[in-house]
Amino acid sequence: MNQRDAEKTEEFQELRPLLFSISYRILGSVSEAEDAVQETWLRYAASSTRPVSPKAFLSATVTRISIDVLRSARVRREEYVGQWLPEPLLSDPYEDPERAAELADSVSMAALLLLERLSPLERAVFVLREVFAFGFPDVAAAVGRSEAACRQLAVRARKHMQEGRPRYEADRAEREELAARFFQALREGEVEELRELLSADAQLVGDGGGKAPQLARVIVGADKVSRLLASYIGALDSIAVTLETHEVNGRPGAVFRDRDGKVLTTWTLDMVDGHVRSIHTVVNPEKLGHLGPVADGWAIAEEVKRARRAARG
Repeated sequence: MNQRDAEKTEEFQELRPLLFSISYRILGSVSEAEDAVQETWLRYAASSTRPVSPKAFLSATVTRISIDVLRSARVRREEYVGQWLPEPLLSDPYEDPERAAELADSVSMAALLLLERLSPLERAVFVLREVFAFGFPDVAAAVGRSEAACRQLAVRARKHMQEGRPRYEADRAEREELAARFFQALREGEVEELRELLSADAQLVGDGGGKAPQLARVIVGADKVSRLLASYIGALDSIAVTLETHEVNGRPGAVFRDRDGKVLTTWTLDMVDGHVRSIHTVVNPEKLGHLGPVADGWAIAEEVKRARRAARG
């Protein structure tokens, strides 16, 4: 490896966390973001020119690749079986203490689902400008539009995002305290406590993609959600499925594992006005592989049925 190749490798590795974080927010997919970052590296390694700013060049490249991937992915998502949710992200590799709050908010399930309403160009502009604070010259270069057009895209995207956000979201300390009470009540199967912690219009949303047992529809209402949760956790406990609390997509959540430690599902909680407003569960095994070995959801469901029959005698 010559000196220039070594410099390229060092530059790319230093910027890799940022590139992944940009791509993930545009795509909502860990696997697709990783592929976009890898393609970005291949193009950078093959280029014969040295950019004035590797950060600007690489960010623009990964953005363009991600926009192209998103356009084709949207067609597939229209044919998706059941509710589509982003792939869960346990930790964001890019860190910026000055923008920590914005970074965490922008990777939440709620924010990523709002981003799904934007056009690919609006989404890319919003991510680069509002999340990562890129200047409009760099944003324009990345998406191939004029600065004036990018400013208009940014205004439209910001308006859509603000309209979809709840009026009051809990801060980090409130979220952690509420989540601790929620998971304690869940473990103990306390239906009344769960009901009190849920907002009246609470939603339980599941994503199985037809690849694992999943909810037939979104469950709405504190009473229905609390009873279903208590029943669900009791059934899983009977076959030694464990719940590990863990931050997921910048919010309190959990990872469920079978008795062999394989990942069964992830949960993410969103809180509004001091209550749990939504619970997003991802059980599609194709969206969990980056977290480690994945459990067989269908086999787990059959084991639960056998355990219930045995309990009835």
